[in-house]
Amino acid sequence: MARELVATARLWAARAAVSELGVQARHLRRLWARPGTLLGVDGWPPTRGERLFGRWNYFAQAHLIDCLVDAQERNPTAARATSIARIVRSVRLRHGRRWVTEDYGDAAWLGLALLRASQYTPSRIAVGDIIRGLRSAWTDHAGGGLWSRADENLKSVRVNGPATILLARCGDRVDLQRARAIAEWMEDTLLDEVTGLVWVGLHVNLDGEIRETIKEAYTYIQGVYLGVCLELAVGDPVWAERAERTIIAVSEHLANNGVLRGQGGDDGGIYTGILARYLALAALRLPALTGASATGMAASHVAERLVLTSAAAAWRNRAVARGGPLYGPDWTVPSRVPRSPRHKIPERELASQLGGWMILEAAALLERSH
Repeated sequence: MARELVATARLWAARAAVSELGVQARHLRRLWARPGTLLGVDGWPPTRGERLFGRWNYFAQAHLIDCLVDAQERNPTAARATSIARIVRSVRLRHGRRWVTEDYGDAAWLGLALLRASQYTPSRIAVGDIIRGLRSAWTDHAGGGLWSRADENLKSVRVNGPATILLARCGDRVDLQRARAIAEWMEDTLLDEVTGLVWVGLHVNLDGEIRETIKEAYTYIQGVYLGVCLELAVGDPVWAERAERTIIAVSEHLANNGVLRGQGGDDGGIYTGILARYLALAALRLPALTGASATGMAASHVAERLVLTSAAAAWRNRAVARGGPLYGPDWTVPSRVPRSPRHKIPERELASQLGGWMILEAAALLERSH
């Protein structure tokens, strides 16, 4: 099924390209009309506050950068490289000339995007600033892990997942050890032994006692945990096995007829796109990481099928709007076109458009591998 979806027309790159055009036309504009700036407007049609970036989404900007890097890898252009550099500069400008936010999860996601964007714009200093902030978020409360914010009692995969990947990719030897410690803490503390999925996180008292385990399994939580497994699986077959387990669990519990489940509006519009990104990477990397074992190849095929079936559903249920296709957060439901800034539907939101774009880029990445 998956290979048939790739082979039928080789159209995923073209579909990803028109998805990019839709986001460019509807959501990208200069920050406060300043030359040389660019940011993603949170809604379309935008309210006055959104248009002036009084309301903006730091988390979404990180994934906007990631999508643009995906597109640059698919079809490099000088214009897009310039756009990436402008968005990176504009995030810092809009954030009060600071990179690090009080939300360590948001900072970790931006750090991953900046690391990928570093070939197009100087951002290594920014990544270093973010890593220093993440180091300070670790405590031994509840056995380890990073706090979500300095002033909260939550330790969640939303921060620990991307932070682990970032520390493993670009930290020093001590950071790599810390990344492994965080990953083992998530495995030991947040794994649902019944389903094989990973729970959101823990509420922790100041004395270190766990007050509550948040037993929900969002798509992006599985996606970033899969990314952790892939990052640590080089030379460690245990993490490759955990990647396989996560893929099968997603297929069994977070997909309907092979289509990844939507997670609603607001930031939820991005969540399933994050899962799709890491499923595509798993489909490509697992055969080598597992020595083309039977289980590794089977999990790779499942990951590929989930991405391509979901991409086909997202494309089939797109709406037609100014500039290009318009996506909803649930790819099994036909998308709607917002009538005005006051028509508060998820299709207005940059997050849902990035989620749709991400699944098409994930499919295009798999297409390039065949």
